[in-house]
Amino acid sequence: MKITGVKTTLYEIAMARPMGDANSPAGRKRSGGLTVEVTTDEGITGVAPSGPGARAQIQSMCEGLLVGEDPRHVTGLWQKMVGKVFKGGHEGIVNDAISTLDIALWDLKAKWNREPLWKTLGGARPKALGYASGLEMPLSDQQVFDWYSMMATKHGFKGGKLKVGVDQDMDLRRIGKMRDALAQVTPYPMLTVDANEYWSPKQAIRHVREMEEQFDIYWVEEPARRWDFLGLKRVRDAVKAQVCAGENLDTLGDFLGYFHNGSADIIQIHTGMTGLTCCLQIADAAAGFELPVHLGGSTGSWHAEVATAIPNFLIMEVGEPDAGPVWKSDVRIEDGYLIPGDQPGIGLEIDHEELEAHRVEKLSAVSGASPFGRRPGAGMYEVGVMDWERENAAKLTKGLKFK
Repeated sequence: MKITGVKTTLYEIAMARPMGDANSPAGRKRSGGLTVEVTTDEGITGVAPSGPGARAQIQSMCEGLLVGEDPRHVTGLWQKMVGKVFKGGHEGIVNDAISTLDIALWDLKAKWNREPLWKTLGGARPKALGYASGLEMPLSDQQVFDWYSMMATKHGFKGGKLKVGVDQDMDLRRIGKMRDALAQVTPYPMLTVDANEYWSPKQAIRHVREMEEQFDIYWVEEPARRWDFLGLKRVRDAVKAQVCAGENLDTLGDFLGYFHNGSADIIQIHTGMTGLTCCLQIADAAAGFELPVHLGGSTGSWHAEVATAIPNFLIMEVGEPDAGPVWKSDVRIEDGYLIPGDQPGIGLEIDHEELEAHRVEKLSAVSGASPFGRRPGAGMYEVGVMDWERENAAKLTKGLKFK
């Protein structure tokens, strides 16, 4: 089997609910994406979801390095891609391109094996514990309660993660709302918070300690900048909650400061870290330090396929229980667990009719993951929710209900 080419398609969709964090309390309701299809001479196609910005790099890297190669040689091809960009490093957009192609290669390998990815990876327990991740900063307090109630009572999630950082009084109220919603299905809800790198270490310590006076916080996520491994350690040593970090790092080398300085209790990994191949390497390295790993959010929760093969896997993030409209997923949710099926490959397939309906030539300005950039004052001084942000959030969420 040989790779013959790659096809990429840009699309934009309306999200099921507005999303935002400490850097974008105003929220957004549009999301852009890229479908990637790696073709072969055997008629088997490997697919992968991607960020739109990597499109040109994906095209050039596949056409320049992968065409004519056997896609089943996944690790060797991953090394070839990483080696090609050695001088400049595999960070940023280059990392995103390698990650996407690596995922598509694993999809091809599993399809050739006529088995789901979790079997190709050697997984023995086809289920992964998940938690509800709201990205709910734009929602009202009542909508926060309603969304976590829906995720708890309809899907069985017993843990949740709340976006915090710009208004401590609001954060304390909403942690209570999340706790009360999850308490409908468990007497011991797992409460986690995520500041998205907005705080300095000292700010994080002050805020988290106050939260801990009222709530049992299981972890605080990204309480300081991603590369500030000494600052993260200061937070870890000063609060009772575990520090969960690493989401925005790209490579195994980026994590060395965490491992050698004891900067985090839980290591965040995902397949956007130079692909599934590197994601598994980071998980193995974390296991060497007796650290559990957290798998980040994924289209259609396909990371459940990966979780089954990681011995030190702890839990995975679920921001949206449905994959649609462009993607279809073979992962189902039962009692708070993500359960991959037996569909060959990574468990995702493209709905080409929906893709065509949502195809765009270029993305709108508000469809990026953080359309407003990094929040003013981040890491230095705190800026509360501004009037225009409240107004925009109220406009986006007017009449929004969850069932």
